[in-house]
Amino acid sequence: MRKHTLHRRAVFAAAASTLAAPRAARAAWPERPVRWIVGYPAGGGTDVLARLLGAAMSARLGVPVVVENRPGAATNLGAEAAANAAPDGYTVFTAGNETLVFNPALYKRLPFDADNGLRPLGLMARFHLVLCAKPNGGAADAAGFLERARARAGAVDYGSPGIGSPHHLATERLARDLGLKLNHVPYRGMAPVMNDLVAGTVETAVLDMAAGAEVIRSGRVRPLVLLSPARLPAIPDVPTAAEAFGLAGFEAYAWQGLTAPARTPDDMCARLTAELAAALADPAVQGRMREIGLDPLSGGPEEHRRMIASERAIYWPLIRQLGIALD
Repeated sequence: MRKHTLHRRAVFAAAASTLAAPRAARAAWPERPVRWIVGYPAGGGTDVLARLLGAAMSARLGVPVVVENRPGAATNLGAEAAANAAPDGYTVFTAGNETLVFNPALYKRLPFDADNGLRPLGLMARFHLVLCAKPNGGAADAAGFLERARARAGAVDYGSPGIGSPHHLATERLARDLGLKLNHVPYRGMAPVMNDLVAGTVETAVLDMAAGAEVIRSGRVRPLVLLSPARLPAIPDVPTAAEAFGLAGFEAYAWQGLTAPARTPDDMCARLTAELAAALADPAVQGRMREIGLDPLSGGPEEHRRMIASERAIYWPLIRQLGIALD
């Protein structure tokens, strides 16, 4: 009888050990660096934000967070790499309105599933957008911009960092709401837009504060209208679209959140969401974000999903109305 009892105990112990093994392995996560994919080149606002938050999260996770830049195809290359990565908690991806709001409407086919391929973990930041004019010979203020655009329908140029960028679609949305027709001049990135605006080659452009704060504050371009609902302390004299144009409730941003491959386990996603929120709550991180023109955004997966849905309701009809397609 004693031998039989001992045998049963050994069997139960072995079974318990087998069942506990995956849990023990899961509990040890993370054991190696977490890869943070960014769909833009190094040095831009998106890259700087990922490195700033990644460093803060790394200290709490206990492993390095390594940024991997995969620029190209309006962030689709990075999104594809992230969506196809192993769902093991070791890959995250910066996904904002260009990836999850605009691209599903701009492309007939995407190399990833925009609805089910990536799992929202939480919001990170928004980039304030400012309608600006060339420094000489262009509009001096919002009223001057309206006058010139109405008098020269379709002849007033505006530059953007590319077709389907937040800057492009925010300008087209503003033009639609004001009943204007503008001439879009797409560039490959924000830097050449700013260079040509400063030189007067292009008449207007929407700049984001992360990239354009220095040329705006220095007077090298003329800030006309802020596309946020309230004035910014950094540029207190620049009116909002509601103030300048009477567009009550108008607001447009570039914004970003963090995602993981869709089948990443719940416990890992919950930990990543918590560490992201802790990083964003750090006063030093918030201060640095505001220094580079970024507004911290709070909100976990549900807020991230609601942001995607609300922006799709605004921009998908606009994209269809404009007939914009990128493939």
